Amino acid sequence: MRIALHTKVRADRIEEYEAAHREVPAELSAAIRAAGATSWTIWRSGTDLFHVIDCEDYAALLAELEQLPVNVAWQARMDELLDVSHDYSADGAAAGLPVAWEL
Repeated sequence: MRIALHTKVRADRIEEYEAAHREVPAELSAAIRAAGATSWTIWRSGTDLFHVIDCEDYAALLAELEQLPVNVAWQARMDELLDVSHDYSADGAAAGLPVAWEL
């Protein structure tokens, strides 16, 4: 399945956000893959961040990562940089953007 999300980086933290993503911990990348993601891409337009995640089951991915220490630490770091964060709770599974058109 493919999920699209929208989050927002703080305008004064864009450089720090991008620097953090150049150094995503290998343990976190491995955990995301182990939880079922086959790819995750983030695009930025100004302060708007658009994520596209390919995974087996998005709700299961969130459940697997929500309390994982490496992800909890990463999300705490991201919370300092974001105005709108990624929701890892059970409600977050329904937070994907609706498809408006597809080729």
